[in-house]
Amino acid sequence: MDRPQNVDFWFDPVCPCTWLTSRWIREVERVRDISVRWRVMSLSVLNEGLDVDPEDPEGQRGDYMRGPGRVCAAVAARHGSDALGTYFDALGARLHERGEWDGAERALADAGLPTGLAAVAWTQEYDDAVRASHERGIELVGTDVGTPVLSVQGVGAVFGPVVSPAPKGDAAGRLWDGVVLMAGVQDFSELKRAYGELDFD
Repeated sequence: MDRPQNVDFWFDPVCPCTWLTSRWIREVERVRDISVRWRVMSLSVLNEGLDVDPEDPEGQRGDYMRGPGRVCAAVAARHGSDALGTYFDALGARLHERGEWDGAERALADAGLPTGLAAVAWTQEYDDAVRASHERGIELVGTDVGTPVLSVQGVGAVFGPVVSPAPKGDAAGRLWDGVVLMAGVQDFSELKRAYGELDFD
């Protein structure tokens, strides 16, 4: 019997495009034989040293934007990848679909995890873990990307795909097949068109 195809999915939980891509990868789990390992990355880390908005000198609004990733890193460290995926499902629904940017504790409860983990958002306890996870993903695709990063074991890695709305059913599977094909071409670097409106429905 064939084993599921292992997929690593690096995400920054504050990115709405990444949230939509994660809804697609959840649908791919339903229509293709894959096993997803959820991993944290950080736009704040990615943007370090770059020119930033003078009203946002730390980039990505400092702790406010770093906090959700810190909580994700704590969930991964204490409860594992599957729990992180479940937490991201709950957190993303609150952040991106309901606009609850103070919803970390409620999302932890939704995911069946200790709500006390939300406190790490305002500490640096998991910053090293976020940075290490982020750097593992970026090593695969280079720094001239964003989030998410998707790596297919034994095939290759890509940034994205960025897609809105998240496709369902056969459409999700066909997009997956195309992404795997592109990830396997080592000389492939970019295929892009203009962003449209984000559609969370």
